[in-house]
Amino acid sequence: MPSYDTPFEIHVHGQVPLRQEVGFEQIQEALKPMWKYAGFRSLVDGAKSSYEDEPGIQFDAPGHTLQLCWTVSGGDDFRHALDEMCMNLNDLAQTGAAIEVTFYDADFDEEDEESDAESRDDFLMLFIGPNPAAIMQVQRDLLVQDVVNMMERHFDGAELSGVVAEIDKLFALRFDALVSSLDMGRTPRSGPGSGHGGGGHGGGRKPRHLH
Repeated sequence: MPSYDTPFEIHVHGQVPLRQEVGFEQIQEALKPMWKYAGFRSLVDGAKSSYEDEPGIQFDAPGHTLQLCWTVSGGDDFRHALDEMCMNLNDLAQTGAAIEVTFYDADFDEEDEESDAESRDDFLMLFIGPNPAAIMQVQRDLLVQDVVNMMERHFDGAELSGVVAEIDKLFALRFDALVSSLDMGRTPRSGPGSGHGGGGHGGGRKPRHLH
């Protein structure tokens, strides 16, 4: 029987373009929910990943970019830290960006996999952006990439312009609905402003490191 008190190994991976005026102190404060969760007293101490071959958390000041390739041990409550981090980074982002978060079941091993046991692995896509339009643009680009990659197995890329156009129509409708709800003074119950993408439990395990 697996022990559900066993923590996950949680890998956070992505790149966030930042506004030019953003400095290290702002980054440290924005990422405080993450490094504090890991038990550190500052970003300087907490930027190192649990795995030596991962670059961890890096702030490229000349390039105005935050790069994340960082693993920490934790539980489901780490999702609260991710929510806070997303809200904080929204205020610093220059454009939209996607962050991949993978929860690896630390109690799941090769023997479990061979016996067809189901792991508690989970995968999330988080979206960062200065406004809903920037977040939607990232979501749209990722969806177009996924759909085109899948359909190019059967169709020539030049034949897929109509499919891309339909995807654009769907996002245009979603954006119009969001603007309408904000104009009416109501907060949308779901959508890109929440910062979260799809995820799911079980199934085939994702590669442990997303380099």
